[in-house]
Amino acid sequence: NFSGTVVAVVGGAVATVALAPVALGAAGFTSAGIAAGSVAAKMMSAAAVASGGGVAAGSAVAVLQSAELKLHTIAVTCVCKECHKVTLNAEEK
Repeated sequence: NFSGTVVAVVGGAVATVALAPVALGAAGFTSAGIAAGSVAAKMMSAAAVASGGGVAAGSAVAVLQSAELKLHTIAVTCVCKECHKVTLNAEEK
């Protein structure tokens, strides 16, 4: 069934966007920066040593930190829009 497949794919995409910030946050990539003592901090340290003192733009650490910020923003926006819809629907009743 095509419509069932579309729903499954869209649901999977939404879940991925919603859960990616959680996974990145657990690794230490947070919206406030890289958490001290985390896996992300160890990755950042190794990347800095390998590149002679700084984390190169486009490196795995830089990409993951950037992705966390973008995905966090998307997830918060989606949740807020859904909350707004729920509020509007409640007011209509």
